[in-house]
Amino acid sequence: MKITEFFKYAIFSLTLLVGVCSFAQNDFQGKAYYISKTSIDMDNFGRPGMSEEQKKRIAERMKSMFEKTYVLTFNKTESIYKEEEKLEAPGQGQGGRFRGMMSSFTGGDQYKNIKDKVFLQDQELFGKQFLIKDSLSQINWVMGSETKQIGQYMCFKATATIADSSFDFTRFRRPPENRTNAQDSTQTKAPKTNDSEKLIQVEAWYTLQIPINQGPGEYWGLPGLILEVNAGRTTVLCSKIVMNPNDKDAIKKPSKGKEVTKLEYQEILEKKMKELRENFRGRGRGGRRG
Repeated sequence: MKITEFFKYAIFSLTLLVGVCSFAQNDFQGKAYYISKTSIDMDNFGRPGMSEEQKKRIAERMKSMFEKTYVLTFNKTESIYKEEEKLEAPGQGQGGRFRGMMSSFTGGDQYKNIKDKVFLQDQELFGKQFLIKDSLSQINWVMGSETKQIGQYMCFKATATIADSSFDFTRFRRPPENRTNAQDSTQTKAPKTNDSEKLIQVEAWYTLQIPINQGPGEYWGLPGLILEVNAGRTTVLCSKIVMNPNDKDAIKKPSKGKEVTKLEYQEILEKKMKELRENFRGRGRGGRRG
């Protein structure tokens, strides 16, 4: 081993030892700040025949809606993952209304208990409050030896194949204008889908310097805190970590709303999406000129 590599791993080992010792505290707590960015497949979004310039303008206006910041507050066994609130810029009233509608399709506060394998999520769907309660989904990680540096933390790569639970915006596409009424009557019926069959590849980077099994969102189960996730069109990257802050926040379990499982909520969401799609297409047909 080269001298530079020896010192590199010696420093890493010392840092890891110090990190492990800090976790021996009974009141240990940490905060990880994440930036989440999701790109949109504009080829399958918007009206049929929309120009590339129009798609580009829409993508630019929607960009801020798909760039979010989150805080993961964690201790040895529990965590709560919350989106940080943003002040809306002046002149974005229309975008604000659209963002309000889209918030019904994005996750609320997410609580994970690694010890008891409990997952809780506070979710509002068009004014109705739900409490999603389920067991933590097991992720079958494949851990590799590849490493990279994220800030001051050495991270290791892990991959997995999971069901894609992200919201599909292309389901609100209008049908082509040249369809006949008979075609419309068949096409407006949404095909039955099984989200568990929509699989995506996930790449995660975790650090042993913070040896807890937590991560952003529903990601967990690695021998260190997950600092980066690449899944489908979404990238989540940790921008800052605060260990043992002076002012500790209580990790409170979400408790309000109608209690449902993930599967039950997914069925409710699918039904609501179908209603919105039918209403959207109905307005489209009603607005056509003879």
